[in-house]
Amino acid sequence: MPVRPAAQLVAALAQALLGVPLPLGLRCWDGSEVAGPPGSPTLVVRSPKALRRIVYAADELGLARAYVSGDLDIEGDLYATLQFPDALPARPEMKLDRSALAPLLRDLVRTGVLGWPVRPPAEESRLRGLRHSLRRDSAAISHHYDVGNEFYALLLGPSLVYSCAYYETPGSTLEQAQAAKLDLVCRKLALQPGMRLLDVGCGWGSLVLHAAATYGVQAVGVTISPEQAELARRRVADAGLGDQVEIRLQDYREVDDGPYDAIASVGMAEHVGRANFPAYAAGLHELLAPGGRLLNHAIARGPAAGPDQGDGSRSFLTRYVFPDGELQPLADHVAFLEGAGFEVRDVETLREHYALTCRAWVRNLEEHWEEALRVVSPARARVWRLYLAGSALAFEGRRVGVNQILATKVDGAGPGAWPLRRPAWSAGER
Repeated sequence: MPVRPAAQLVAALAQALLGVPLPLGLRCWDGSEVAGPPGSPTLVVRSPKALRRIVYAADELGLARAYVSGDLDIEGDLYATLQFPDALPARPEMKLDRSALAPLLRDLVRTGVLGWPVRPPAEESRLRGLRHSLRRDSAAISHHYDVGNEFYALLLGPSLVYSCAYYETPGSTLEQAQAAKLDLVCRKLALQPGMRLLDVGCGWGSLVLHAAATYGVQAVGVTISPEQAELARRRVADAGLGDQVEIRLQDYREVDDGPYDAIASVGMAEHVGRANFPAYAAGLHELLAPGGRLLNHAIARGPAAGPDQGDGSRSFLTRYVFPDGELQPLADHVAFLEGAGFEVRDVETLREHYALTCRAWVRNLEEHWEEALRVVSPARARVWRLYLAGSALAFEGRRVGVNQILATKVDGAGPGAWPLRRPAWSAGER
């Protein structure tokens, strides 16, 4: 009996996995095709290994491994492809229907879909040691950030800011929006010449550079990424700000030279971990001068996220993007800060802004795809394309949000330490 065409086999396997027909087109390694609905994207299955990965890891991890490895590809609208699971009937989890799989077994064996498991792509993270220890956190940060400054320059653009931008209008450029975000942070912190600013998780130094050049502060930026620290120091020297800005290769838990008049933590708290968040908040409170301000800018679990799935150890984000990253709801962030003694004075949600930011980063990556492949592996570039496109949809779908919490250390702050009316912090105002 002849083996059925691969596209028919894959379509049948997808239905066994999803419980409904796949709402996408298919093209397989043997040239066979199954048409999808008009205008729908096409899944390109380049090797039986793609199906073997999914059979052995019948969840998003198997799909991610197939895409990252290049065994599975997408032709057409990437965003539409990533959205199709939202249209599927609710299922407790994605898993193979064994009764539906049984009639396919002969063809699965003969086409090489069933066989020994395929080794995961090298880009998959497997951390060792105590979760959120100094050594393991260093390894987690290195996995994400030490992939080459050239790659991040292509992805982020000249601003080298790897956090949510602040769009005055939907038509603002990424550079305009990132400049607006840096200034927004500085205005919320009420920076003045001569103040000491600590930037926790300073990245490539963009915030401390802006704060020193525009507001005249003495700034310290700390990061545990060697590649970030190296480039940030070069940028400080090139800007002639070496007498105002210090970049340290240092964990935030090792900073001991407070007090600081203001502290910024932008896109860093996601790496702290829920169990460590009280100590993180208490440590920043200790470093802040009485009456000083903290701006904590962090991604949070959104109202449409569904139930907490624990440590997410089998998620694409945990294995390939943010090892040990943890998200909590906004209410928990506020509670942890208040528990440390902070008074929360303002909260601004930037969810829509981060969706626009992620889409801009995807455009940058796609426009510089060939250049990106010269500085990172094809698998690494595919990780970032999938991660950023999926993140844009997660922000748009309210599964995640991002918030700026402005808090003060009230110890010793007298009358008049805070304005009676909320300042105008909108982009473009000062």
